[in-house]
Amino acid sequence: MELIWLEDFAALAEHGTFSRAAEARHVTQPAFSRRIRALENWMGAELFERSVHGANLTDAGRQVLGGARDLTRRLQQLRSEAQEVAGKAARTLQFAATHSLSFTFFPRWIRRAERGAPIEAVRLLSDSMANCEQMLLQGQVQFLLCHGDPHASPLFEPEQFHSKVIGSDVLQPLISPALGPGDATGALPYLAYSADSGLGRIVAARLASRATPHALDALFSSHLAAVLMSMALENKGVAWLPESLAEAEVADGALVRAFDQDWDIPLQIQLTRPKAPLSDFAEAFWARL
Repeated sequence: MELIWLEDFAALAEHGTFSRAAEARHVTQPAFSRRIRALENWMGAELFERSVHGANLTDAGRQVLGGARDLTRRLQQLRSEAQEVAGKAARTLQFAATHSLSFTFFPRWIRRAERGAPIEAVRLLSDSMANCEQMLLQGQVQFLLCHGDPHASPLFEPEQFHSKVIGSDVLQPLISPALGPGDATGALPYLAYSADSGLGRIVAARLASRATPHALDALFSSHLAAVLMSMALENKGVAWLPESLAEAEVADGALVRAFDQDWDIPLQIQLTRPKAPLSDFAEAFWARL
């Protein structure tokens, strides 16, 4: 039995096809398939139903999934604790954060958080929301920092994870004055978030519930809010951008509202951690928040 098999198993359950899961795990598809088969042989049960459309969990696979994720987190934590006790690792707080919060919110927030109780070391991994979620689920980090919609369901099972709201933000529909909301007729070019973006999930859910004043024609997508803002500044379309990211551009008039404030999307900034015990240092940090 190898830990990597459990990580592969969770990746295939998430992505649904061997090709996408192998790509996410940075391994060739034949090697990935062999590792999944090795896990099934060790378990003595088929964990996936394979078809031309992908791989779906069997009843046995669904039974194993929650325990496999929990075991992976615990083993990663056990290794970190052993290294810390042995003096091989500093007392480090480990965060995964989405790109927009890594550049705007995190530096100021972590400075405030350490006032009166200096933090020895911080390790910040910045990635898409989908990858940040996997880092937390697999125990590679202790904390996940991300945007959340207060009206949406929790991202993680409440019985396995804690979350605290540590800030707020808002998504605003912004556009270059050259395209100007007053001059807009017909469809507007739309700069969308890709499917692995947490902000994309929030915007898509809101837009699905009501029609915008102008039809939106999706011409470009990215999981990076900063990339969408760059495209908006180049007169390429309208994008829902975090106020924390686009504040300066709005203040100097480089970006203006495409729609009125009724189309703003309030956001929470959340910090999430597993309920399973963390290191004493991380637990003390969490308690101070």
